[in-house]
Amino acid sequence: MKKIGITGQNGFVGSHLYNTLGLSPDKFERIHFERDFFENEEKLDAFVAQCDVIVHLAAMNRHTDPEVIYRNNIELVKKMITSLEKTKSKAHVLFSSSSQEEKDNLYGKSKKEGRQFLAEWAERSGGKFTGMVIPNVFGPFGKPNYNSFIATFCHKLTHGETPFIDQDGEVKLIYVAELVKEIINQIEDEKDINFYEVPHTSVNKVSEVLVKLQNYKKLYFENGEIPALETAFDLNLFNTFRCYFDIKNHYPVKFTQHTDPRGAFVEVIRLGIGGQCSFSTTVPGITRGNHFHTRKIERFAVIKGKALIQLRKIDTDEVLDFLLDGAEPAYVDMPIWYTHNIKNIGEEELYTIFWINEPFNPEDADTYFVEV
Repeated sequence: MKKIGITGQNGFVGSHLYNTLGLSPDKFERIHFERDFFENEEKLDAFVAQCDVIVHLAAMNRHTDPEVIYRNNIELVKKMITSLEKTKSKAHVLFSSSSQEEKDNLYGKSKKEGRQFLAEWAERSGGKFTGMVIPNVFGPFGKPNYNSFIATFCHKLTHGETPFIDQDGEVKLIYVAELVKEIINQIEDEKDINFYEVPHTSVNKVSEVLVKLQNYKKLYFENGEIPALETAFDLNLFNTFRCYFDIKNHYPVKFTQHTDPRGAFVEVIRLGIGGQCSFSTTVPGITRGNHFHTRKIERFAVIKGKALIQLRKIDTDEVLDFLLDGAEPAYVDMPIWYTHNIKNIGEEELYTIFWINEPFNPEDADTYFVEV
């Protein structure tokens, strides 16, 4: 079992990597890291001494003064090297650099020099080093106006603001889960690579991405319709978009009922894609679920009885409660990386329709059981 520490553990890429490693507790042990370790030599040394692998992601991306970015990022690398030398570590160090390396800016310069400093440490100390040069990363929970233009667009579209394009052009992109898979592959391969250019997985014009997101807003955010998702990029972009909702106030979404003397008709879901639709009955007091997905889109629609649906993002303690009543049929969609359940809180059977965007495959279930 490899003991892995991640500087920047709570950042955008770091949190995704940390949570994904947690899905394989038989292969990886996560060594906890906190930002203030860089301000305390004893804590940093204790952290470094425990690690077989260190993924150095901690860095500053944006600041009004580029010199501050440069000094900060170089200082973090130098502190890491000092601790590696003091503890006589032979850890495999993976460094997150950027495609900005070759551009004439201080952020790119800080990443290139940091990569070179760590490569020199590995050569003189006998450690292993992998310098990963990474394209533009997007995905759920990225910070708007900081991590990517996609995070900014998603936030604005779901919060009543209008996105604008500073400069249109083609951008090489990688989805955060794809990047995490690349990092884990490098951890397992244990190779010394001073310069590893992580391949991008899509190339998109900024304006084309914005058009897709505007379509998601119109179809899904405003009308609950699942749009056509023709490529892996489309699915990843849609799952990214979904995580920027104000979930507390968006759900539950009530269906439109069409009633006449015969009874009522309700359209449960309109799809641009396929998937699997299921029906369940749940007796009073019983809870279903308590699991999360990392890629699947799922809808719970209550059509009869009373239900409590609960969601919790897996690295937080806040539980979101939603009360649904079949007298006014409604649905809640499950964001990825949110564990969720549904409980019958009424006195009669609960009738629920479940839709998910891919049929269940026991060999690749993407279903991880964690109590809400």
